[in-house]
Amino acid sequence: MKKDKILYVSDLDGTLLNSNQNISVYTADIINGLVKKGMIFTYATARSTYTAFPKTSKIKGELPIIIYNGVFIVNNETGEKLLSYYFSREETNEIKNTLECDGVYPIVYSTIDNRERFSYGINNMSEGIREFTSTRENDERKNEITDLEHLYDGENFYYTCIDDKEKLLSAFNKLKRKYRCIFSRDIYSGDYWLEIMPQEATKANAVLKLKEMLGCDKVITFGDNLNDIEMFKISDECYAVENAVDKLKECATAVIGSNNDEGVAKWLMENVKL
Repeated sequence: MKKDKILYVSDLDGTLLNSNQNISVYTADIINGLVKKGMIFTYATARSTYTAFPKTSKIKGELPIIIYNGVFIVNNETGEKLLSYYFSREETNEIKNTLECDGVYPIVYSTIDNRERFSYGINNMSEGIREFTSTRENDERKNEITDLEHLYDGENFYYTCIDDKEKLLSAFNKLKRKYRCIFSRDIYSGDYWLEIMPQEATKANAVLKLKEMLGCDKVITFGDNLNDIEMFKISDECYAVENAVDKLKECATAVIGSNNDEGVAKWLMENVKL
């Protein structure tokens, strides 16, 4: 009887990464050992390659990875984009006008002159964006804007808003029917975030595409937050770490150990049969 070819996909922050935003030596050793034996493992994250790669350097994998919550699937070795979703110029203008009506000025992720950039208005920053950008001092993608007319330049693919809860909820309710919107509270800073992506850009769609690309029969996923719900719904099995939000736990096949207790690695060690 043919053995199912299984794709294992883990979220990063709050799931595979511990509270120090690192992958432990134990977790890396377990995953690397299983991958060497044939486990098909990758990750799906809201991070970019720029911020994900340093955090995952202990894991030795060659599979494509899912970044920006499903906006891109990229080659883990070359950075080549295998799947991409961008906003049209009409969509960009609609989102811009909606956010400005609520006094919200986002970080705009875009491709400008074939370079990935994130732009923000230095004269219109919320305190949350000020704190976020202060941690990216050496990030080559930074693009500080003094004239808001240029904030949305290039091909836009992702907007991050960090602001007052009520302002973000107002914008969320106006945009959520047409775009992929995630309203959440950051697990590290406690700030409220609104992330806006093209409607087709979801972890779920990217996982299904990757499953097809790799010729897998089943998908098993791991996560901790609201942006993992749709990914869980298309999985054959899905596991929420103990520190996950309650809504995700309700969707899960089971709850496993927390991100600080090597939950994903321990589950893999006990359950992956190669």
